[in-house]
Amino acid sequence: MRSLFGLVLVVGIGLAGFAVYMVNGYMQSYEQQLAMERAQRPEVIPTVEVYVATAPLRYGETLDPEDVRKVAWPENAVPEGSFMDAAVLFPENRPHRFVLRSMEKDEAIMAVKVTEPGEDAGLTNRLERGMRAFAIRVDVASGVSGFLRPSDRVDVYWTGRIASNGGGDVTKLIESGVKLIAVDQTSSMDDAGTTIARTVTVAVNPQQVANLAQAQSTGRLSLSLVGVEDDTVAEAIEVDQNALLGIETPEPKEIIRKEEKQPCAIRTRRGSEVVMIPIPCTD
Repeated sequence: MRSLFGLVLVVGIGLAGFAVYMVNGYMQSYEQQLAMERAQRPEVIPTVEVYVATAPLRYGETLDPEDVRKVAWPENAVPEGSFMDAAVLFPENRPHRFVLRSMEKDEAIMAVKVTEPGEDAGLTNRLERGMRAFAIRVDVASGVSGFLRPSDRVDVYWTGRIASNGGGDVTKLIESGVKLIAVDQTSSMDDAGTTIARTVTVAVNPQQVANLAQAQSTGRLSLSLVGVEDDTVAEAIEVDQNALLGIETPEPKEIIRKEEKQPCAIRTRRGSEVVMIPIPCTD
């Protein structure tokens, strides 16, 4: 009897140990699978809701509430000037905004791409404080063959005749890095085509307006396109025909005039005539 009890006890202890072993293996396998799942799970990134366009928007169009929707945007990558509050984007009892720059579907609505409520999408929104719009007449030669677009920067050269230069023509750089805000009657920056413009409108200060007006009325203006990433400052440039052809202008020679010595004489009257009588000079 005792031997039977001992056998049952040994078998029970073995089964219990086997059960513990199996449970241990299952728990380790479960923990490994859980760790692998956590490693493959993407990191949770904090987001904020930003208004984006529901469809492509073009320059001059009215921005209505149905043109925008909210999407989750990574908090650390929100574009500057984005709208996150409907009350700010569409103020109550205020006129609508207008599109200043084209936007594609799902592109963030930013302050630089739309006007203030009620403002027109015209040139006045392109002028910074203290700046004025001035139109320059151009043609295919002076207007860089139609490759000018709003927001480009140009150097302005004047060609005319200067009296102090002997009446010859002179070309001179009069303004550098001037910003274009319109080409002909187009102020949209989205037109990628080339057109032969008749006028371009630049943003300049009042002193530059006077300089350009005087230059345009006394000669011919030509434009030179400045590169997008070009931050160099153009130096004063002036070229005339002699400098262009490498002709050196001779320096004026001093003319020395010798004083003519007057002969020594005395005047004497003989009747009604005055006669000069030569005499030896004392000096």
